[in-house]
Amino acid sequence: MGDSSEATWTTLIGGESVEIPATIDGVRAALADEPERLAEFEAEIGRTPASELPRTLAAWALPPEAWAEIDAQFDRLAAGDFSGCTPMEELPGYNPAGEEAA
Repeated sequence: MGDSSEATWTTLIGGESVEIPATIDGVRAALADEPERLAEFEAEIGRTPASELPRTLAAWALPPEAWAEIDAQFDRLAAGDFSGCTPMEELPGYNPAGEEAA
């Protein structure tokens, strides 16, 4: 079996495809030069319920530039700018439970 610390996820940051660590050891390695953040990660990951591990791991795996992009998107939405957004009702295949297709 391969080294699981090399497992990655792929995400978009600034429109570019970027690999981020997809294991606890991978995130530890990525945070090795940031002892304060590494300590925060260790504390949080240690108390995270198993069902929440993927979400928590992904949040810590994202680099600061990804969070800057996410924060900017939230600020834009909070300001009422919904450009580029697609209402769920307009997505292909959208069919809320209990409703028949038109």
